[in-house]
Amino acid sequence: MPKKRINTTEPVGGKDSNRDAITGEPGSHPVGAGLGAAAGGVAAGAAAGALGGPIGAAVGAVIGGVAGGLAGKGVAEQIDPTREDAYWRDEYANREYYDEQVTYDRYAPAYKYGWESRAKYANRNWADVEPQLQQEWDKNRGASDLKWERARLASQDAWTRVERGEGI
Repeated sequence: MPKKRINTTEPVGGKDSNRDAITGEPGSHPVGAGLGAAAGGVAAGAAAGALGGPIGAAVGAVIGGVAGGLAGKGVAEQIDPTREDAYWRDEYANREYYDEQVTYDRYAPAYKYGWESRAKYANRNWADVEPQLQQEWDKNRGASDLKWERARLASQDAWTRVERGEGI
């Protein structure tokens, strides 16, 4: 008998529930868990590889992936993408970098990139990560045509908001 498909966007408590596609539990954050797993797995795999060779690296990658996934999920669970998007949609016109010629839809990917990057690099600061974010902007810009120089300001704004725990 086929499993019942779970509505992953059904609201819970008046907001997007981000339901887990398998369990149906609210609060699923696959982006954060995936980013944490990737970062944690690489670090743990490298460390274990130095001690235990190729087999140690493989075991370390699995263990690190699980631990990193849980850490990334913890940070990402604090971020409600629907709420963040609504906040920035209302707030972006009040920012110093606002330009009435640039619509929110052009800024939106930069804000998203900022809050997702904060979850990905939870233990690092903006100044250390910004050069890498600049390099990866073209892969993460979505439909935005903003150059990094302009997108950077919005991304840093969203990063800082999450870092300060505002809106969480």
